Amino acid sequence: MAEMGLDAYRFSISWSRLIPNGRGPLNPKGVQYYNNLISELISHGIQPHVTLNNADLPQALEDEYGGWINRKIVKDFTAYANVCFREFGDRVSYWTTVNEPNVFAIGGYDQGVIPPRHCSSPFGVNCTRGDSSTEPYTVVHNILLAHASAARLYKRKYQEKQNGFIGISIYTLGAIPNTNSTEDAMAAQRINDFYIGWIANPLVFGDYPDTMKEIVGSRIPTFTNHESELVRGSFDFLGVIHYTTCYVEDDPGSLVLKQRDFNIDVAAKIKNMEDIFLDSEYPILPSGLQVVLEYIKQVYENPAQFNLGRHIESGISASIYWECAGCSKEWIGYKRVLLMVLPRCAGDTGWLSIRFWLLLCRFG
Repeated sequence: MAEMGLDAYRFSISWSRLIPNGRGPLNPKGVQYYNNLISELISHGIQPHVTLNNADLPQALEDEYGGWINRKIVKDFTAYANVCFREFGDRVSYWTTVNEPNVFAIGGYDQGVIPPRHCSSPFGVNCTRGDSSTEPYTVVHNILLAHASAARLYKRKYQEKQNGFIGISIYTLGAIPNTNSTEDAMAAQRINDFYIGWIANPLVFGDYPDTMKEIVGSRIPTFTNHESELVRGSFDFLGVIHYTTCYVEDDPGSLVLKQRDFNIDVAAKIKNMEDIFLDSEYPILPSGLQVVLEYIKQVYENPAQFNLGRHIESGISASIYWECAGCSKEWIGYKRVLLMVLPRCAGDTGWLSIRFWLLLCRFG
């Protein structure tokens, strides 16, 4: 990485490697591993950017109380975060609490395609446990509370002396109406509410989008006044993870169904779904990132001052976790077009702070 000229590296700490039982004694070899990694990065002029949780939960906590579907996870996650801040915070300036909580909840608790593979028929794949209609919303609610608790701890106990920043990342789609109809425009807005607003609204405004609350009803948890205050403003940056763009069409018939999951609740059809999920390369339409960033600018504009690295802006600072699916000539073309599109997002107000966190391929 140093030979490539990279000056930052984003990686996840494995909770299981550090604290095998989820709480209690540390694994000395796990602590040593991350100490060595962080120190080696810094010795080569590479700044570590650490994610605390990326779909990786100690099995002991999953077995004991169900992991993220149980409110008990908030206390255990905060204790785990405290260990990370204490052991590594003297060298780590950027902390992401949870990676893509929206996608994690959908994949792990609705569709059942990633661990812990919770789902219920007819929504998931080979479902043996779970409830696709409620668990994704419960999981994100508990993740937001855990994030807020960890962020509060960091800001109170560590931030002043470690001079670091803490945030969360959000998976985003560039939602473009398939036609000029009002119905498709409203469907694209629901995509934004359900994917971006699901996470960002509580962080900025203290509650879920009204559209989500109206459609999901009692299946989505409610923040108490105290919880709302804890969650609101509990971040220094939002990590915007963007892969591709989708064309959205209204699907009004879905909301009359009695049995619904997240995807049906959105009441929108993604017209190019096959291109997005079945092709070896994502479609090259980087203007979708501009759509996302402009949306964040307009909806969450200037809620506070957020500090990102060397840039202090009034408004949202968007950190781009930039990853690729195939890393071929298409990726090179995508990167070039992005570099043309991104400056347009800043405009004259200087609202946008951009940092490319990772220019490496995902292999798997």
